[in-house]
Amino acid sequence: MKSASNTASSEHPLVLPEVAVNDMTSGIDWARDDHAVCIVDGRGREVARTMVEHTATGLRELIVFLGRHGVGEVAIERPDGPVVDTLLGAGLVVVVVSPNQVKNLRGRYGSAGNKDDRFDAYVLADTLRTDRARLRPLVPDTEATIALRRACRARKDLVKHRVAAANQLRAHLRNVFPGAVGLFQNLDSEISLAFLTRFDTQDRADWLTPKRLGEWLAKHSYSGRVDPAALHQRLLDAARGATGTHATSQAHITASYVALLRTLLSQIKALSAQIDRQLDAHADAHIFTSLPRAGRVRAARLLAEIGDCRARFPTPESLTCLAGAAPSTRQSGKLRAVGFRWACDKQLRDAVVDFAADSRHANPWAADLYDRARARGHDHAHSVRILARAWLHVIWHCWQNGLGYDPTQHRALQRVLATQTEAA
Repeated sequence: MKSASNTASSEHPLVLPEVAVNDMTSGIDWARDDHAVCIVDGRGREVARTMVEHTATGLRELIVFLGRHGVGEVAIERPDGPVVDTLLGAGLVVVVVSPNQVKNLRGRYGSAGNKDDRFDAYVLADTLRTDRARLRPLVPDTEATIALRRACRARKDLVKHRVAAANQLRAHLRNVFPGAVGLFQNLDSEISLAFLTRFDTQDRADWLTPKRLGEWLAKHSYSGRVDPAALHQRLLDAARGATGTHATSQAHITASYVALLRTLLSQIKALSAQIDRQLDAHADAHIFTSLPRAGRVRAARLLAEIGDCRARFPTPESLTCLAGAAPSTRQSGKLRAVGFRWACDKQLRDAVVDFAADSRHANPWAADLYDRARARGHDHAHSVRILARAWLHVIWHCWQNGLGYDPTQHRALQRVLATQTEAA
């Protein structure tokens, strides 16, 4: 099964021509409110420069400005957003040069290395002129993938906010109501938030008996396996919290955190449902949902961060390097060092590592690969990256062929299973 993106990506060039259109290149230093634009000719001379506002009118003026000077290629530091959409919509070739690269490239033009938007626009334009052999045009993903990526990243941000809010609530309760902290497994669970809404102070919790707590838990459909008497004992064993007027004043803070967490949980749930619907409608969903322990949200994150443009990753190595799963080798003379790859797509690496870490609990091959890495002395994080690199090779082949993961066709897995059978 071929993804719909294959057809779309074939309309874009995979490499830049030796000479730019009209021998003109442009660089845009993106900012929040306005953008610096520079155009250089084939000899690196500045032809024109301008500033455009980040408005609909400003972006139209940008296209007119570039068209007036015959520019067909633009270098910019980010791969998405209204500016990039406008450039691609106008039929221009967009080349992404990362901020880290621009920072290093400033040294070509002077030793000061100062950050200046107008100068960076020139650096981008001239780099597009001189380094064409190693630069690649941006081939956008389909709208379905872009929308899914934004939803997944938004959900991830909300989860971070939820964790932060829960930690803040925990720190607050340790001072004013310690018994509520360890009462249930998760402080931000529905039952825990319901408990803090009804029993927000030590005074109110003192009213509880095992029987009363059991009746309250039954009313709220508590599904935990802990006996109400044991939960009540936890309240008694915990340090006493604040009482009286001071406790009442602190209850307002507790209520604020509880309300915040309820809102975050509600929006995370809504986004998860939206992601689920978007995933079902995506042409590549079957590839990523077939992976072990991928689930729905995790599969959606993998799909969204890898994308659906096959031309972007012509080899498995190109995917593993961008995901930060391939080690970085530095060599000078007889000195050779292999270290962590810092320069990578952090969102992609996080999605792949999250999947790989959990896959070992469901896939014997993944578990064996992880265990052997640990036996060689690698820590957990390094071992998971080794496993992630191996998974990316598998995922790449499935992705390129448009096929779901089939354990019976995974030869390395079958060898591990055969070995385990013989050992038994």
